[in-house]
Amino acid sequence: MKLLTEQLRAKLPPLYSHEGEANPTIYAKFFLPGTSWTWYVTEGGEQGEDFLFFGFVVGLESEFGYFLLSELENVRTRLGLHVERDLYFHEGRLTDVVPSPDS
Repeated sequence: MKLLTEQLRAKLPPLYSHEGEANPTIYAKFFLPGTSWTWYVTEGGEQGEDFLFFGFVVGLESEFGYFLLSELENVRTRLGLHVERDLYFHEGRLTDVVPSPDS
């Protein structure tokens, strides 16, 4: 499965366009099956031969941060599972699409 489609690439706002926004729009969701790791994408841009995303990451901690497409493509679980793009995800505001920690 292609993580970054041309449609998603065209839709993503450029890096730093949501700077300071408390409740940005989430355009895509990536997840690692069998784990709690989830990446919610708010913006992105070309980074040399790679693509740099910014978004909200749920893993060991839940925080905003940068992550590279190449990093997502190279992550594997012990069972060989890899990061997937949620094909059924609908864009929305952060508070509407990210589950609260107590749910």
